Amino acid sequence: MASPLILAVDQGTSSTKALLVDAGGRVVSRAVAPVAESQPRPGWVEQSAEELWQSVRRAVAGCVDPAQAGRVAGVGFSTQRESLVLWERRTGEPAGPLISWQDRRTADRCHELAATGAAELVRSVSGMPLDPMFSALKARWLLDTYDPDRRRSRAGELCLGTVDSWLLSRFGGEHVIEVGNASRTQLLDVGTGDWDPRLLDLFGVPREVLPRVVASSGGFPAVRDLAPLPDGVPALAVMGDSHAAMFAHAGWRPGVVKATYGTGSSVMAIGDRGEVPGLCRSIAWDLGAGPVPAVEGNIRATGRTISWLAELFGTGADVLLAEAEDTGPAGVHFVPAFGGLGAPWWEPAATPVVTGLTLGTRRGQLVAAALEAVAFQVEDVVAAIDQAVGHVRVLMADGGLTRSARLMRLQADLSGRTVARSGEHDLSCLGAADAAGLAAKLWTLEQLEQRPRPADAFEPALDEAERVARKAAWHEAVRRSRPPDQRSST
Repeated sequence: MASPLILAVDQGTSSTKALLVDAGGRVVSRAVAPVAESQPRPGWVEQSAEELWQSVRRAVAGCVDPAQAGRVAGVGFSTQRESLVLWERRTGEPAGPLISWQDRRTADRCHELAATGAAELVRSVSGMPLDPMFSALKARWLLDTYDPDRRRSRAGELCLGTVDSWLLSRFGGEHVIEVGNASRTQLLDVGTGDWDPRLLDLFGVPREVLPRVVASSGGFPAVRDLAPLPDGVPALAVMGDSHAAMFAHAGWRPGVVKATYGTGSSVMAIGDRGEVPGLCRSIAWDLGAGPVPAVEGNIRATGRTISWLAELFGTGADVLLAEAEDTGPAGVHFVPAFGGLGAPWWEPAATPVVTGLTLGTRRGQLVAAALEAVAFQVEDVVAAIDQAVGHVRVLMADGGLTRSARLMRLQADLSGRTVARSGEHDLSCLGAADAAGLAAKLWTLEQLEQRPRPADAFEPALDEAERVARKAAWHEAVRRSRPPDQRSST
């Protein structure tokens, strides 16, 4: 009899990826389906919820051969996190656009709430700073726009959920959300793992419109309408994409700190160490033994900075990265505060800044400065994590942008740490597969811990004096990007 397979689907900001994994954890096949986003107004970032669902169907169809479909023992999902969808419960039709985690249309409302003194309640209960990136203010905007009196929400006619909740709704069954994704909405009490009535009231979100919070291992509705899979294949695991990447690093082990280099970046470590300045507290996963706490810093624009430059110059990102391979930034600093700055500054009013430009500055130097900005932003968050877990000596790196060896060398040099680049770029997908295979009893946690994880090590080669000087120049550029009343705290 043919051995069972696990299908993993990672629904991300720019694409949906699918991996088929055998009982030994080896990748059998993979596929990718791109996803578009739109910016209908400055600061607004939207996607089509229906297109996201269709991209999942395309990725699965491209990954799974019909002859393999009957061997799939279960499916694991990882998803982009704070993005939000409102849909009709009866028909399943979206009521409006998917509002991306990158969207900042709610920045003014964020400032208004902060002026009332609400930020302390939000941070102490949800673990998150009051910031437009998280889902709560998006929820308020969607409901204000499509259900202003909340009548339909309270009557149960509308469903509000993150991307995992939206995708699971395509399979039918109860309206549910995975606990790690729920912890990123800013509506959940990160201590109890349930919706908090004070936060629901603050953001104007009726509990009736929200999904039931479930563990990362379910229960979820069984898969349907994902050809060539037969209807009824179990959905065995769901995680946020950054959480799944952490899991794939065997991140339950003490001392593991990972950075995922995607459209934005997440730097995460497991543990409940109380409030640490600049970091979020969230739930990594719950695989049946209770919620596992995590600390995390989120950066808005890392890979997106490179793709923006590619769009600006009308060329491919790979072309720009190749140009920058042997080019230094030549005194140029680029602070990509598109939509403000994330961790550790959490300054939604920050603006993009480029310093050090001269008439001799060329495209390659600007791209090199953008790569340097990625490394500096990640290091700023890792430095905050140092305060939470002790000195981080090795940073585990994953995500599409890690294909740039120059970026990995920069990360090691500018942070003074060893960077271990995963041999698998699609680690969020692999983490979802690991968790689903665990639920299917194809392997144990101990076997996962012993599984080889090939990685390339990059050691720092910059001397300490130059590292300190370059960090100081970067922080001066960051200071310039912040509002005048916040610049002294950089």
